[in-house]
Amino acid sequence: MNLQENLVQSLHNAMRSNDDVTKRTIRMILSAIKLAEIDKGQTLDDAGIIAILQKEVKIRNEAIQDAERARREDLVKEAKAEQEVIEVFLPKQLSEDEIEALVKEAILETNANNPADMGKVMKAVMPKLQGRAAGDRISQIVRKLLSPG
Repeated sequence: MNLQENLVQSLHNAMRSNDDVTKRTIRMILSAIKLAEIDKGQTLDDAGIIAILQKEVKIRNEAIQDAERARREDLVKEAKAEQEVIEVFLPKQLSEDEIEALVKEAILETNANNPADMGKVMKAVMPKLQGRAAGDRISQIVRKLLSPG
């Protein structure tokens, strides 16, 4: 069963169990997938769907930060609940150490030795980490490892 079929099945289960948060969140995801498919003119594979899921998680993270600044606990709680639903469908995220190990490997492969080589390292490491770590997290680690000192 591919990821989109899994999402649809989970939507049906949420509808049967009257789980409003899951139902609402999965519907938002499915409509984002449909919109992306219309834009591209073709159906998305699992990698494309994972990219959308990561984008949705990032949106929820930003919403949580904004709600915390506004001291709106109700919105924080809602965004965290939606984020938990989305994360169920994402591959297991790598730890900081696991990402660092793969980045070090990419640095050796590309013979990178300063921050100017960051693009080469990112190009080498992104396919290995696709879907298992957020791009901004990866770039932070690459920048940290390439910085002198």
